[in-house]
Amino acid sequence: MSPENLILRELLAREPGWVSGPGLAAKLGVSRVAVWHHMEKLRAQGFEFEARRARGYRLAARPAALNAALVEAQLKVAPRGFTLLILDEIDSTNDEAARQLGAGRAAPFCVLARRQTSGRGRFGRSWHSADNGNLYASFAFRPRVPPERMQTFTMWMGVTICQLIENFTGLKPGLKWPNDIVFEGRKAGGMLTEARVDADQIRDLVFGLGLNVNSAPKDWPSELVRSASSLSEVAGAPLDLNRLTAALIGRVLLAYEAFSDGDHAGSFADLWQRYDVLRGRRVAVLEGGRRHPGTVTGADDEGALLLRDDRGRARRFRAGEVTLEKG
Repeated sequence: MSPENLILRELLAREPGWVSGPGLAAKLGVSRVAVWHHMEKLRAQGFEFEARRARGYRLAARPAALNAALVEAQLKVAPRGFTLLILDEIDSTNDEAARQLGAGRAAPFCVLARRQTSGRGRFGRSWHSADNGNLYASFAFRPRVPPERMQTFTMWMGVTICQLIENFTGLKPGLKWPNDIVFEGRKAGGMLTEARVDADQIRDLVFGLGLNVNSAPKDWPSELVRSASSLSEVAGAPLDLNRLTAALIGRVLLAYEAFSDGDHAGSFADLWQRYDVLRGRRVAVLEGGRRHPGTVTGADDEGALLLRDDRGRARRFRAGEVTLEKG
């Protein structure tokens, strides 16, 4: 952890209290002048500090935009060797994570971007990724597990993230099978898992998340205004993007560990029941150019959508696109 991150961690831990200059110097093992220089670097990033004689320093203001030092200082869960890469702009965080894996970067790691120029979702669809206070993240792993182990991975991550959002904001999102985070039918987030398979095991795994955090309807293209939402719009106030990002990174890493160890099965069933927005709803599943109407009865242990069609037959779909039907 850098000196700047250590300074931030100490100030955040005492907030809104004070941290003494000598205390910071002792913690870092440097002079008080060196502490001042490190704080100047933080000021250049948009931090402001209040200083008082005999009391020390405290945070007066912090950047609202995504900030590497602030995220890392608030990150409470990270396995040994975990690294974080925050970029101003990239084509796609998933693509960058795949490139980093291909170049031999040690996993796990996370790629964050303030803006994507070619963000995408399922079926190669574009994901609007402007620099407007949202979260664009991709997590990279080398799981070395059989492909069949990963069938419910995206759904497990989805319910885990929904739980994190609920705990963090008090809002209750829903999960639309298999990968959309929604509020009242409007999409606030999407997930995309991509893997490279080597022989009979997954070699590289990238889990991508786009989450609308602080964007406003005026920020979206006209075609998204009616279908998109954000956490701040639902909450009625902006959220602390850096604190949410740190909490989410920790939750995803813990969820991955639970999935890898096989300790997620019981929790997955309960959480899917809590956040599933399709159960009991009339839908149409589009699969391979065919349309299958019916009523959703749930999802099975392998992540397949269960549907009772208009003839009363039980149907099972491993893939497809779901649209809600009227009536």
